[in-house]
Amino acid sequence: MECRLHCGACCTAPSITSSFPLHPHGKKSGERCKQLTVDNLCKLFGKKERPQVCFDFKAESWVCGATTSEAIQILTDLESSTA
Repeated sequence: MECRLHCGACCTAPSITSSFPLHPHGKKSGERCKQLTVDNLCKLFGKKERPQVCFDFKAESWVCGATTSEAIQILTDLESSTA
């Protein structure tokens, strides 16, 4: 599956525990990543500063759903079940 442009769900719903630019202590689940542009594109995409967890994430239909709101719900549920 190709990533849905301007979605940003994977940059909002999950927590990130590692330090990265503008998030020295990571970010909490549900917190919008400060690296997202106003049109929900990652400013770190393709850069070495991008967190490994973001690099490892692969868009798949069972995670991303059919819409951004569905993706946020699925990712939030996954985050809750693994916390």
